[in-house]
Amino acid sequence: MGYADVNGLSLYFEEHGSGAGEPLVLLHGGIGAGEMFAPVLPVLAEQRRVILVDLQGHGRTADIDRPLRPHLLADDVAALIKHLGLPRADVMGYSLGADVALRTAIQHPALVRRLVVVSTPARRDGWFPEVVAGMDQMSAAAAEPMKQSPVYELYARLAPRVEDWPVLIGKIAELKQQDYDWTSEVSAITAPALLVFGDADAVRPAHMAEFFALLGGGLKDAGWDGSGRPAAQLAVLPGATHYDILASPLLAGAVLPFLDASA
Repeated sequence: MGYADVNGLSLYFEEHGSGAGEPLVLLHGGIGAGEMFAPVLPVLAEQRRVILVDLQGHGRTADIDRPLRPHLLADDVAALIKHLGLPRADVMGYSLGADVALRTAIQHPALVRRLVVVSTPARRDGWFPEVVAGMDQMSAAAAEPMKQSPVYELYARLAPRVEDWPVLIGKIAELKQQDYDWTSEVSAITAPALLVFGDADAVRPAHMAEFFALLGGGLKDAGWDGSGRPAAQLAVLPGATHYDILASPLLAGAVLPFLDASA
């Protein structure tokens, strides 16, 4: 474990495993920390070096005077990959971390060998309407009642400045109210990508298919010999929601064969 000084930020990271597989960077969801990957970390680290990151204002990484934006957080991740002396890495993110992973592949394509995007859309209206409505209603005022939640317990245990909790909630609320549409940039991603969703996800199934198509998937029959198979892959995990997908026993089975494939 350690800290990397990148872009004015003291970015916390942990390293697990030491196998010969490609290094894998894991990026957690909003109001979380690298520990969110605990259910799947042991199997991911069996044969590869895994780097857990606490993003700006999350976990053990203190906040700085900068808004939370996926494109800025992606620059932090790219700087960390360089700080670690890695020519490139596989990058896997969940929810907000998936946004950051996606932006890392868009903004720093030479640094991302393979990309795993878990439970996030390519544009804001890819969420179900009620999810967007909930984002629109969120504000810093939610910080106090949220102290009764498990996410606050995690934050209070790890944060270097626990008093920054209302700041984090305010920044997350402001972030989630930003409109975005990355579809044209997603279409230009060069790294092979795996999209993972739950069949009861917060992302609309129609958008899952649209997102996959942006990456060249689901556009034609692969043929009897598989020669028309796209570089992108789509996994929809049965029984999984946006909120428990990292604990799905099916997640590692979808991710590891994709990561282990040759570039």
